[in-house]
Amino acid sequence: MEFDQLLLCYSFPVTKLGFFQTKESAMIKHILGLLLASVIVVGCGTGQATDEVFSYPVSVFELDNGLKVVAVDYDSPGIVAYYTIVRTGSRNEIEPGFSGYAHFFEHMMFRGTKKYPTKAYNKVIKQMGADSNAFTTDDWTAYHIVASSDSLETIIEIESDRFLNLEYSEEDFKTEAGAILGEYNLNFSNPVALLREKLYDRAFLFHPYKHTTIGLVGDIQDMPNHYDYSLEFYEHYYRPNNSIIVVVGDFDQVKLKHLVEQHYGVWESRDFAPDIPVEPPQTRERTDFVAWPNPTLPFIMLGYHVPAFSDQAIDIPALDVFSQLLFSEASPLFRKLYLEEQVVDLLSGGVVDHRDAPLFTIIARITDSERIDYVRDSIIDEIERLKIELVDSSVLADTKSHMRYTFAMGLDNPSSIAEMMGHYLQLTENPETVNRVYQLYNSVSPKDIQQVATTYFFETNRTIIVLKQEG
Repeated sequence: MEFDQLLLCYSFPVTKLGFFQTKESAMIKHILGLLLASVIVVGCGTGQATDEVFSYPVSVFELDNGLKVVAVDYDSPGIVAYYTIVRTGSRNEIEPGFSGYAHFFEHMMFRGTKKYPTKAYNKVIKQMGADSNAFTTDDWTAYHIVASSDSLETIIEIESDRFLNLEYSEEDFKTEAGAILGEYNLNFSNPVALLREKLYDRAFLFHPYKHTTIGLVGDIQDMPNHYDYSLEFYEHYYRPNNSIIVVVGDFDQVKLKHLVEQHYGVWESRDFAPDIPVEPPQTRERTDFVAWPNPTLPFIMLGYHVPAFSDQAIDIPALDVFSQLLFSEASPLFRKLYLEEQVVDLLSGGVVDHRDAPLFTIIARITDSERIDYVRDSIIDEIERLKIELVDSSVLADTKSHMRYTFAMGLDNPSSIAEMMGHYLQLTENPETVNRVYQLYNSVSPKDIQQVATTYFFETNRTIIVLKQEG
């Protein structure tokens, strides 16, 4: 992973700024036709301009086993995106010594079944000319395929098969665990990965956000010894009532429902709720230092505890706007540190939506190792200024308008729409969440910015990590 990509994954409130990391408009072109009575239609466009940031027709249906399907009618003739969302990530890894299993299953899900072993599965993907991959986060795992619309039945057949009938041997398990260790070593050849791992380890005492998604290196090294535990993890979380299918593009609604019922209907649900520890309030500033063995400019990363995602409260939208006021290229802090004084060549910050309370993270790469304290103090001073001075209303309006525009312009293909929808569905299971969030954005006021600055950005709620070259 390139440095800039790694940084984006770690620092930005990506779902709001339009750019959904390597992925994420137009007016409504058409409306869903007649649907089955059991299908709920939400957010249907009328072909006219609306105040909704996302106004494509969305339909929802649910099987008896709890599997929910959210389908978005999008004008992409001949193309469909098919995402399977599992509402499980590293957040679910609560047992000491067993981090990294959500990410592990992202790998193992490509190990195949009796009907479609790995080579056969890959052959089908290749024959369809499809783009197929997966990713894991703190809170969810997503499996995605983009292919021609006439391949939808084949997609549903092979995807349902691996979710219902995944099969791997202990030897397969050990082989993949070794591959994950290699991935860890590759990722952690970048100083930002180690910096972030240290920040979260220091900022959290009990909550599993304490460890990063890929897991702790000791746990990964020990992973080959826990084949039985891996099967248990799969049984707990890879269930229809913990999964959501998102389909976006050119498809027939009636056929989609029939195929999903046919292929997923026998998937057995299971109720399992992990007892995730609640993180207590931080009561003192925490600091730490990381020595990097290779040549690098110094980094500083700050983390502040902020609330879990909600589409009812103003806090997270206000924090997202706050991050733009602090770190956008037009911000006073960016102009000072990056453009005028050139003491940083990288400055960013923000909070990514999480199901539990995460960190608002700030990162800077500093051009002079003697100016680390100066950069740290400049960031904190600017935050303190925003506690005292109300942001100019016109600046706030322009910032919100730019965020909305960038987000909407990013929804320009089935895959970006499916990933955006998957992100909000894993948080709330409600496809209306995206529009609720942007209604909150519209209402963010100067007082709200001041309020979140005062509420969350104080010394005892802060963790600071500095990374420098050894010696």
